[in-house]
Amino acid sequence: MGCSQHRVVAKNYRFERILRSGGAECPAAFLFAIVDEGEPMEIDVGTAKKWMDAGRDDQDQSVYFLDCREPSEHQTASIDGVTLAPMSQWPPSQDVLQQMQGTQVVVLCHHGGRSLRVVHWLRANGYPSAVSMAGGIDRWSLEIDPRVPRY
Repeated sequence: MGCSQHRVVAKNYRFERILRSGGAECPAAFLFAIVDEGEPMEIDVGTAKKWMDAGRDDQDQSVYFLDCREPSEHQTASIDGVTLAPMSQWPPSQDVLQQMQGTQVVVLCHHGGRSLRVVHWLRANGYPSAVSMAGGIDRWSLEIDPRVPRY
């Protein structure tokens, strides 16, 4: 990234707020640093499907699926059992945050970019094992369920 307080590390990372005193704003924006977390940030669609079917992850924890796309996208293509919480209206309602407590949160979007940003927020706000579904609903349509429309 852009300044000496930001560094990119491996595949496992999370965003952490940096408190800076004075000086120009960081060109990397949002004053976040990428630091090693040791936990994967993403799972593939096959793993997501397995967890969805079982209702539990590989550690036998309940799984909560969250779609951070916009309502119009959700109307175009969706997966049954996934809660919509648009990133444009983030953070989600207290009801949604409470439903996610104590679960393995899996976030999806169209291709995986927005869901990674939501995962960073979740990890910084009490959901340390939240993961993004790599490739989003588009990859889900290609590899898991071709009945889900691509757009």
